Amino acid sequence: MDEKFARPRLFASRCLGFAACRWNGVTIPDKFIESLKPYVDFVTNCPESEIGLGVPRDPIRIVSQNRVQHLMQPATGRDITSQMTDFSNNLLDSLKDIDGFILKDRSPSCGISGVKVYPRMEPSSSIATDSGFFGREVLKRFSHLPVESEARLTNFRIREHFLARIFTIARFRQTERRMKDLVRFHSENKLLLMAYNQKEMAAMGKVTANHEQKSPEEVFSDYEKHLHNAFQRIARYLSNVNILMHALGYFKEKLSAAEKAFFLKILGDYRSQKIPLSVPCALLKSYVVRFNEKYLAGQTFFDPYPASLVQITDSGKGRSL
Repeated sequence: MDEKFARPRLFASRCLGFAACRWNGVTIPDKFIESLKPYVDFVTNCPESEIGLGVPRDPIRIVSQNRVQHLMQPATGRDITSQMTDFSNNLLDSLKDIDGFILKDRSPSCGISGVKVYPRMEPSSSIATDSGFFGREVLKRFSHLPVESEARLTNFRIREHFLARIFTIARFRQTERRMKDLVRFHSENKLLLMAYNQKEMAAMGKVTANHEQKSPEEVFSDYEKHLHNAFQRIARYLSNVNILMHALGYFKEKLSAAEKAFFLKILGDYRSQKIPLSVPCALLKSYVVRFNEKYLAGQTFFDPYPASLVQITDSGKGRSL
């Protein structure tokens, strides 16, 4: 375990490998979640079992009546909308220091998208898709945080983005609320933030400079808002290429022509989506070590999360969103 990384605190649907609480009494093992366990503190819950539906239980579905959605259990005729709404509000009110969510895909309770909506309780075809009752409340309250389903996280770029976000957010959350520590955080994350959003990175630099002499509490609050804004979209390939070229400039007088040509070939392979970002980053890190480049050595862009979380199958497959 690499102790240089802060430990994110994630909320996860309990059925995703934590307990056999699915409607049919089974659990759903997830390789990515298993890989996270040495590095992440999980908070888990199963809204359906927690409101008393039991395990196993008759399935539930979202039913739209007069444009109002209800959460129903067709086998029993129960309308559990109010129970799920109250439970969701109470649980989410109690959550503290959460850095992200992994929720069960297409679940009528936990799903964040693609959940089937039906016109009635009786057997029928779905008429729309939406988020689940618990999932939509998470999205509403925690729109600034990474909220994903286990299915979406099988996509390489979504997973890469999710990991960079949760470890950066966790590191910020655990940073001492002192100005010198904020300056250090911003400095060490400068290239990573630049790759994600140069405008927000510049705004964060101004916040850190604190020319208005605000209190540390105000400064950290302002900085946090920009930090979340910076990570709202996945870093573009061209942005990463620009950062890598910028870093290469530190070694322009130290590398041979052949070494530079080889690096540019690797960079071209990344641009063409043949290899993941970790490959050119690893090559640049070898230069950092070789030439003892201290500034780049401290940049989280090259190690935004533990290297062991890059799966061996992440050779560039599944990268289209």
